Amino acid sequence: MNNIVIGILGARLDHGGLGKGRFGRWRPTVSIPMQPDFSVERLELIHHVDEQQLAELTAQDIHALSPNTRVNLYAVDYENPWDFEAVYSQLHAFADAYAFDQEHENYYVHITTGTHVAQICLFLLAEARFIPAKLIQTSPGKQGEPNALYGTMQVIDLDLSKYDQIASRFAKEAQEANQYLKDGVETRNAAFNQMIEQIEQVALRSTAPILLTGPTGAGKSRLAKRIYALKQQRMQLSGRLVEVNCATLRGDNAMSALFGHVKGAFTGAQSERAGLLREANQGLLFLDEIGELGLDEQAMLLRALEDKVFMPLGGDKEVSSDFQLIAGTNRQLHTQVKHGKFREDLLARINLWTYELPSLKARIEDLEPNIHFELKKITKLLGYKVSFNQLALKQYLDFGMAPNAVWHANFRDLNASMTRMATLAQGGRITEKIVANEIKRLQTDWHGFSETETEAEGTQTLLAQVLSQEAIEQIDAFEQTQLAQVLNVCKTSKTLAEAGRRLFNVSRQNKASSNDSHRLKVYLQKFGLTFADIT
Repeated sequence: MNNIVIGILGARLDHGGLGKGRFGRWRPTVSIPMQPDFSVERLELIHHVDEQQLAELTAQDIHALSPNTRVNLYAVDYENPWDFEAVYSQLHAFADAYAFDQEHENYYVHITTGTHVAQICLFLLAEARFIPAKLIQTSPGKQGEPNALYGTMQVIDLDLSKYDQIASRFAKEAQEANQYLKDGVETRNAAFNQMIEQIEQVALRSTAPILLTGPTGAGKSRLAKRIYALKQQRMQLSGRLVEVNCATLRGDNAMSALFGHVKGAFTGAQSERAGLLREANQGLLFLDEIGELGLDEQAMLLRALEDKVFMPLGGDKEVSSDFQLIAGTNRQLHTQVKHGKFREDLLARINLWTYELPSLKARIEDLEPNIHFELKKITKLLGYKVSFNQLALKQYLDFGMAPNAVWHANFRDLNASMTRMATLAQGGRITEKIVANEIKRLQTDWHGFSETETEAEGTQTLLAQVLSQEAIEQIDAFEQTQLAQVLNVCKTSKTLAEAGRRLFNVSRQNKASSNDSHRLKVYLQKFGLTFADIT
């Protein structure tokens, strides 16, 4: 494969004078094609327009010393060579227009010459793979030695994974970030840990909205706060974390709270209000229960996300705010879109990175590490250590990990439970008696939810066995309950006729001739089902 070198003309180091004496001096750019065991097919020499004469002379000298090396000159024109933005912009334009052919050519970027700003810009372009190249650094040889004129050359590969210490440092930083997002909890659920790993990458590499879904109490708010703290720790955010539960916003109050208002915008608006979006400028805005926002607020939020501008309530002049959004919801937003309660374009905008946080019951193996986490928090709050005795901890874990443990409010249930037991613990020791009383308390709390939830969950489970989630969402709640009962009867019947007789046991008595099979078949066809599908 051919070697292609990209470099910047050094106004001082590549000069060497205009007379023949220049061939007796080390010049970085000229030295590259003179390196033994490194043939250069092409040298792309970037130079300022004011250095055209020196660039042409350098190209002639390279041709004289290495006839097989072709030199292409590329002129840039920035007024100030120390203007980072201007220099990067023009070097980026060069890289963007260049036809790289990595299948047939090896690319190298020479960073010995040029200003420090230009060298940094070339490094950034190579590191980001805008220029798919390795770096080369040249240096003069010692006087009197054979390599005095062409010196030495060192190749630097920017594949950082090849450097053990650097790679291990990155792995350590990623691990630390993962633990940071989990509040230091040594979670054991593999799917949850994998999700946190990706959230860490997205949080540090992207400013796009993040959508956190999952049941109430699954930890959406806590995770949003940890994401903010991580980004702030890495100097990616300078503004505040602003969080609001959208379920508390209604009418003009919603518009005013989010987007602010001008004085006199409505009755009682005696002064101007900045609004939460402006308060989150250069920071992070966490909108919990975003599905509760009204359609008008959704439209304004979409514009604020896309254009970074919005109109305060009652105002006639746009204001701006640059914030990152994390949205939380326990609703199915796609279903909300179908019912006209959530804007499809807003969902498309916030649905780039969506993560469903599992319930505590779905990751029950994480119960014990979260118990220890809660006790650490309580210990810090109370000022003395709180812990279980060994038998009490086993008693609580056996109860909490049993199949009939509901954990209705998820981690909120756990936090409340730990708080109650810690408060009652004499000398900071949670005993079997305290645990037994707490178990009774939790069972009583959960009992009120269990009956209605078991029925609803049973219905959904039955329907999910024969229908897609999308199909289920198109059926009214009334018909879902009715269909679930029909499915139950069909599953426990040997034939379509038997199921029909059981389902139409009263009405069939009033008919001279009844075709229960046909009636049931027609009913099932309404949902695209057959008796065979069910049984």
